[in-house]
Amino acid sequence: MAERFEHIGVIGSGLMGSGITEVCARAGLDVTVVEVDASAAEMGRARIEGSLATAVRRGKLSEEDSERALTQIRYETDLGTLADRELVIEAITEDEQAKIATFRALDRIVESENAILASNTSSIPIMKLATVTNRPEQVIGLHFFNPVPVLRLVELVTSLLTSDVTIDRATLLATETLDKRVIRSQDRAGFIVNALLIPYLLSSVRMLESGFATRDDIDAGMTEGCAHPMGPLTLSDLIGLDTMKAVAESLYEEFKEPLYAPPPLLLRMVEAGLLGRKSGRGFYEYSPKAPAR
Repeated sequence: MAERFEHIGVIGSGLMGSGITEVCARAGLDVTVVEVDASAAEMGRARIEGSLATAVRRGKLSEEDSERALTQIRYETDLGTLADRELVIEAITEDEQAKIATFRALDRIVESENAILASNTSSIPIMKLATVTNRPEQVIGLHFFNPVPVLRLVELVTSLLTSDVTIDRATLLATETLDKRVIRSQDRAGFIVNALLIPYLLSSVRMLESGFATRDDIDAGMTEGCAHPMGPLTLSDLIGLDTMKAVAESLYEEFKEPLYAPPPLLLRMVEAGLLGRKSGRGFYEYSPKAPAR
């Protein structure tokens, strides 16, 4: 039987980091979250408190369980506080060099010889992160999906060097402790979901950019004609246009296929700070508490 985790570290408390922290805390794990500064940590704390309050209000979680989850989380601004962790999940911005630097630091900091270093990357090959450490067999991809407390899927991504013990322990965490559905992916940029999804989303941007169809008609075509829960442009806003651009660039770098290249409209919107729901404006405009379309 694979050894279970009790002490988890999470780097980053944005949408993904906060979601990962929340599901780990709700499962009774001791979680240390590291952010760049106290302000970012406080924003992460508020994000989790709001998510838990929503779960209580909707009858998905008891008040007692919500309070218990909050006591399981500690916020820090120093990576050194992760030294005693059995598993650290990196959930910072989708930037390859930033992630590589983080894994180099973690390799020096995390003390246990059996500790696993995981990345929530949505597109960067795990091998690039594993080979900057002295424990490549203990590096793995655990790609959660937003919103993490709601969506059950986790992509488990293994490099050529990831050990069977690491795979078994990570799978046990996701399936048994966090009650997630795991799918296994080879270590190629984009993995399974984004290799399928990103070309579809980029096609919708190109269609809008060329004037072939309007924003609303593109989205209605997929929601009303294909029974998708939301249209591709709405989904792009939900994902974040900066994240979508980063994933597209990673895919294009790996495969050099035109369908992966981010179109100019997407590049200009990111440059302008029009990132979707997170910034209040993307293909649509959003009020601060606007519900998902």
